Amino acid sequence: MVRSNNKINKGTLFVISAPSGAGKTTLCLKLLKKNPDIKLSVSFTTRKPRSRETNNVDYTFVSKARFMKMIDKGEFAEWATVHGNLYGTSIKRLKELNSAGYDIILDIDTNGARQLKKRYENAIYIFILPPSFEVLKERLVDRRTDSGEVIARRLDNAKNEIACYKDYDYIVVNDRLDKAYRELESIVVASRLRISRIDPDKIKKTYKIK
Repeated sequence: MVRSNNKINKGTLFVISAPSGAGKTTLCLKLLKKNPDIKLSVSFTTRKPRSRETNNVDYTFVSKARFMKMIDKGEFAEWATVHGNLYGTSIKRLKELNSAGYDIILDIDTNGARQLKKRYENAIYIFILPPSFEVLKERLVDRRTDSGEVIARRLDNAKNEIACYKDYDYIVVNDRLDKAYRELESIVVASRLRISRIDPDKIKKTYKIK
């Protein structure tokens, strides 16, 4: 378990991207389960929920009309069209979680991450890779949630997404889940210990220095 020192640390945004099928969601859920002081930023989306997905837990499912109104009002830190559906990160939700003292995971595609970098330069950007393109294809087929046409589109998009890896701070190759998780957790630990993540006012108060 990663434990943050809430006495001196600022909250951190961890932006995590990956091509569909790389195992990003599984890794994020494991990190969240083991660390109650990390919260997921639940994205808004116009796509239909899959089986076992819960509204406002996995995503907030809204109509396209409502999503477009939120865009017009400037309510998103980022938004993008992914596989024909709209996804967006609520500025209000990020502020609420930060105010409550939580670190935040943003499960975001590469276009969204590019937008977030303009607003949140100090966030930590992590890219999850599959061990190979062939393995990625096998994973998409084996999960049996998409048609052959959708899988083909996801694989085409994956090539463009993987090409964006240089825009990130860290790379994790998910060849074995346990190994990939340890690497992801290590990034979180190291990021929390950086001087830039320390709240100077809390240092002064805790250690009674000027």
